[in-house]
Amino acid sequence: MTAAAVLGPLLADLLGGPLPFRLKAWDGSTTGPADTPVVVLHHRRALRRLLWQPGELGLADAYILGELDVEGDLATGLSQVRNALAGRRIARPAPQTWPALLTAAVRLGALGTPPPRPGGRAAVRGALHSRARDRAVISHHYDLSNDFYALLLGPAMAYSCAYYTDEGQSLQAAQEAKFDLICRKLALAPGVRLLDIGCGWGALARHAALHHGARVTAVTLSAQQHRWATESMVRCGVDHLVDVQLRDYRDIEPSRHDAISCVEMGEHVGRDEYPAFAARLHDLLEPGGRVLIQQMSRGTAAPGGGAFIEAYIAPDMHMRPLGQTVGLIEDAGLEVVHTEAMRRHYATTIDAWHDTLRSHRTEFTAMVGRPTVRLWELYLAGSSQAFAEGRMGVDQILAVRPADPHPEPA
Repeated sequence: MTAAAVLGPLLADLLGGPLPFRLKAWDGSTTGPADTPVVVLHHRRALRRLLWQPGELGLADAYILGELDVEGDLATGLSQVRNALAGRRIARPAPQTWPALLTAAVRLGALGTPPPRPGGRAAVRGALHSRARDRAVISHHYDLSNDFYALLLGPAMAYSCAYYTDEGQSLQAAQEAKFDLICRKLALAPGVRLLDIGCGWGALARHAALHHGARVTAVTLSAQQHRWATESMVRCGVDHLVDVQLRDYRDIEPSRHDAISCVEMGEHVGRDEYPAFAARLHDLLEPGGRVLIQQMSRGTAAPGGGAFIEAYIAPDMHMRPLGQTVGLIEDAGLEVVHTEAMRRHYATTIDAWHDTLRSHRTEFTAMVGRPTVRLWELYLAGSSQAFAEGRMGVDQILAVRPADPHPEPA
């Protein structure tokens, strides 16, 4: 009997109905309906991996190592399978089915010791959201390679949601539009003191200095980002306006600023630490000053990033519904005056990054290796669908620190 003939009925039982994809096994056999995504099992090792680690992480590991693949567009295939499984009850194998499963595993050659995991999983330890652990988490993802990110993100070097104002707009133009949107909301002008927390490679800080004359303190936890950002300020001739600092937001010197920006860094602060983070923003802001937070959100049922994201991309991240974040900001004494949803813009932004990854696959593979490229393919395809389908959101929140009722005498 072929591998597909053995696997087909087992998968249908586990998935609670007919296969929502066509399965192609390593022996060339197939099963499942036509006109559906084609899932390819290149090696029986993928089954052994799933026996030892069922679910999202086992599937991700098999994909990263090339043991499992999806023919055609990965994002489309993932979306179609997800939609087909919506509402089904995915069953755990009942004890009475174990003998049959064991027999099938033997016939398929899927039994054995746990296969080695791919590299790239985050290895962080220590107290949750301690300075050392947060630094390790940021380094894991953002210190991958400046050359990798420069090619992926383009000249803007911005790893955050762009702002598309015209149909057919380039990624570079959309990122510039996002920078300008933030600068307008913060009312930046020559001499205004901006604190940019989680500055990345310094794109917003450069824009604020170049185009608005702001005096910027830019802060990052990533050593690679700090080096790149510092050098870029010199190249652009704004190093006299921008001070790039390598430090934790908790260690920012206690001086006040006219404006604060925090673009997609608040997700890394932590659930229990967010009130103190919001209070820190309040204390670092002049009375009457503005703070712009661009932050991702999820529903209450899935506050983290999911098993794959937590293992490979951003451990310890925490997202919540927009309303809860607004409440925490207001609890810190800041007045939220405007919010703007940017979810649809993020799907388009991620698709642009994914197009670059595909069109420069050879160069990316030479930089970081094939497994890492496949990891990023999976990450970008899944993230794009999450934003496009509304399972994740991203918003800009503009708040002000009210004027002190009893200002200190001059």
